[in-house]
Amino acid sequence: MSAETPAAAAPTGSDAAVDERDAAMTELLGIRSSIDNIDAALIHLLAERFKFTQQVGRLKARHGLPPSDTDREKRQIARLRSLAEDAHLDPAFAEKWFNFVVAEVIQHHEELASGTERP
Repeated sequence: MSAETPAAAAPTGSDAAVDERDAAMTELLGIRSSIDNIDAALIHLLAERFKFTQQVGRLKARHGLPPSDTDREKRQIARLRSLAEDAHLDPAFAEKWFNFVVAEVIQHHEELASGTERP
């Protein structure tokens, strides 16, 4: 064996760019897979949350309680904004998300109270 055995050539120019792009695409697919898993978990958590808010709505309807509780909502917004800050998430986004969810919950509670509950 010769001491001058040729080494494998390192990719250069466009070959190196293709390798970097392939590596980036592989990394991107891995990150997106993690995002997809988190999205699935969020959907399952929201479904679980809505099961409990439906219980609250039925309880309120049976006892003639109002569909919304603005004092609780204000406390929850403050709590969620604080949690968002601790988690380095925009507190305004957390509040928007909560308001969106609460609007849906109140609609469900109003339907339960009026006897027009959706399936």
